[in-house]
Amino acid sequence: MSNREIFDCIVIGGGPAGYTAGIYLARAEIKHLLFTGLKPGGQLISSRKVENYPGFPNGISGYKLMEYLKAQSEKFGTKVKDNSVVSINFKLRKKMHETVLDNSLKIKTKALIIATGAYPRYLNIDKEKKLIGLGVYTCAICDGFFFKGKKVAVIGGGDKAAEESIYLSNICKRVYIIIRDNRMKASKIMQKKVLNIKNVYIFFSHKVIKIIGQKKIKAIYCKNIKNNNNYLFKVEAIFLAIGQIPNSMICKPNIKLDKNGYIITKDTLTNIPGIFAAGDVQDSKYRQAITSAGSGCMSAIEVEKYLLNEKW
Repeated sequence: MSNREIFDCIVIGGGPAGYTAGIYLARAEIKHLLFTGLKPGGQLISSRKVENYPGFPNGISGYKLMEYLKAQSEKFGTKVKDNSVVSINFKLRKKMHETVLDNSLKIKTKALIIATGAYPRYLNIDKEKKLIGLGVYTCAICDGFFFKGKKVAVIGGGDKAAEESIYLSNICKRVYIIIRDNRMKASKIMQKKVLNIKNVYIFFSHKVIKIIGQKKIKAIYCKNIKNNNNYLFKVEAIFLAIGQIPNSMICKPNIKLDKNGYIITKDTLTNIPGIFAAGDVQDSKYRQAITSAGSGCMSAIEVEKYLLNEKW
């Protein structure tokens, strides 16, 4: 890997989308590199057991799943590097692009797949980060099963919070929805669904101020914003549904983003020829490991078509 070497494709991101793209690029014998960045595996490595990824009937830890995806990609020839891409020099009038790494090395490439994922919004309170995977979660579909018959809380009032609550209500004994505002922001139909569930309890104008527990969550303290009183909720898990932030900073200002920062794509192609995006950085709707992997496959196939159709 040197400044003079030119690659057919560079993949930015070491999550399901990035590694799957690597598998398909390698099998197509496309010369490529994959840069994992600071957090190889993405958000999935925080899940202690993934039971909805096809092929693992007994479930698998998120960390192990990502290790398998990486190993499979490397088996076919993907060169995986733990560097971060800090910026991209877009050659808008020419066909070659250039990635700048955290060690200042510049790598030229004909195509790019941006699979940098997204990261969840957190409450930024004490013990929160320490208890990720031990009572603090960001995906009810991934981790809700472990709290069958237990009391849990969902933090947030949008569509995701409503969806998480509906899902958890079929598993858990009781679901508390903690909403900072005095109303739900979820769509009307989602609100109606939530309000009709007997074991779901909504608390408006409340914010979480403290987590109780050392090695696992035992309860949370919430403050009522209207009367400033504190209330104790005995729960064994909280599911954060206050949004996520796409890792799309390196795309600015050239790649078109939507109002929330997600990359706008059509069949994984961005507004710039040769630049593709896959996974959560361009998906604000599904946000599942399997859909990320699927878009990684799509992006690699589109890269292969792009390279074949262009004159170099």
